Amino acid sequence: MRFNDYHSIYFLGIGGIGMSALARWFKHKGLRVAGYDRTPTPLTHELMEEGMEIHFEDKVEFIPGYITKEKTLIVLTPAIPANHLELNYLRDQGFTILKRSEVLGLITRDYRTVAVAGTHGKTTTTSMIAHILKSAGVNMVGFLGGITANYDSNLVMHGEVSKDTIVVVEADEFDRSFLRLFPDVAAVTSADADHLDIYGDHASMVTSYQDFMKQVRPGGKLFVNEKINALAAHGDQVSVQTYGLQSGSIHAANVLADHGFFQFETVTPSGSLGTTTLGIPGFHNVENALAAAAIAREVGIDTKTIQEALKTFRGVKRRFEFIYKGAKAVYIDDYAHHPAEIEAFLTSLRAMYKGRKLTVVFQPHLYTRTRDFAAGFAKSLSIADELVMMDIYPARELPIEGVTSDIIFRDVTSPVKIRTSKKDLLHKLEALDLDVVATVGAGDIDTFVKPIKEMLTRRYEA
Repeated sequence: MRFNDYHSIYFLGIGGIGMSALARWFKHKGLRVAGYDRTPTPLTHELMEEGMEIHFEDKVEFIPGYITKEKTLIVLTPAIPANHLELNYLRDQGFTILKRSEVLGLITRDYRTVAVAGTHGKTTTTSMIAHILKSAGVNMVGFLGGITANYDSNLVMHGEVSKDTIVVVEADEFDRSFLRLFPDVAAVTSADADHLDIYGDHASMVTSYQDFMKQVRPGGKLFVNEKINALAAHGDQVSVQTYGLQSGSIHAANVLADHGFFQFETVTPSGSLGTTTLGIPGFHNVENALAAAAIAREVGIDTKTIQEALKTFRGVKRRFEFIYKGAKAVYIDDYAHHPAEIEAFLTSLRAMYKGRKLTVVFQPHLYTRTRDFAAGFAKSLSIADELVMMDIYPARELPIEGVTSDIIFRDVTSPVKIRTSKKDLLHKLEALDLDVVATVGAGDIDTFVKPIKEMLTRRYEA
């Protein structure tokens, strides 16, 4: 398939974070881009301002007239249901329809590709790599799973697209999407159980990760977090290195946490790379930075440029994002939606704000994830002094009998724990003496970020 054969691309689910990055790519390439999504969001608004036609009702008559089966490629997200009217119409009419992962695989096949996979850590690590390469001035394109604070986009580019271009992609394990990728350099940050609605069990998910690792091209390089080194698999003629916060062939030494910044020394088999000051907080982000630095060196970036880029990296929106910093209160928002992610996030907060009271607002994401990891969620959330627990955000799922936020809430051991609906959340927070506040979750909890910030501003600065 050649994308040059098409004059337009139509996205079903254009507002998804991975879909919108592809939409921006095709728009940059000069194709006409349009699409459908279920609900308007700030991201779909940005895409419309960039010249894309988007509608929010599943109606065939809303498909633009220039969409033709001969000259339009349809790109589909797995989140679109089987009974979707537009999808079925386009299928019946004989349009070429590809999943997002298939399109990403086709784009990357002709370029040197860096891919980062993992249950958690992949978005930040991918974004760090993209920032380092852009800072170094090399020809690059980054397809990211989050909005970078440095560029306010999930598509990062530098230079002209040519045979020398390096493509950096987030390799998504959902729906086994990452098996469409055959990278030259890859990293696997973690392989904790997740998406068991897709895989059935952890063992099947691990097998898919191993299949992904084996797809690194001969002569390539694989970086694996030392915690999952026992699971590592690779094809012939692939070099493998481990990395980790405290151990691994690449690891950190002399880690210091000070006022939201983390400083550390990078130790490699060939010696120390010197001291790095990371522009974002979190022990887990030190680990992500080790992987990003190792990959950047692998593709030819010098150590000084890597260190300078990591110092100026401002993170990814909704990943340890500081929303409010005042003399009496601090507010951080984070996308964490897996027990291991929550534990890493809250442990870092504890290290940064020793002795202060930590209030956590959590919205579980998906009924299946809540059911499968209830005990893990309860344990990690118990790090909080106060927990405010919201109802489950269902996303693509239908309710499961007996599965509510209560199956997590009942086993949380925090001194104070409060259940709330979305409607009552702000009222419940108003009644608390807030010090260090965190909102956590992957649903629509981000719609409360602005109101909570405004509440803290009124309370402490009026």
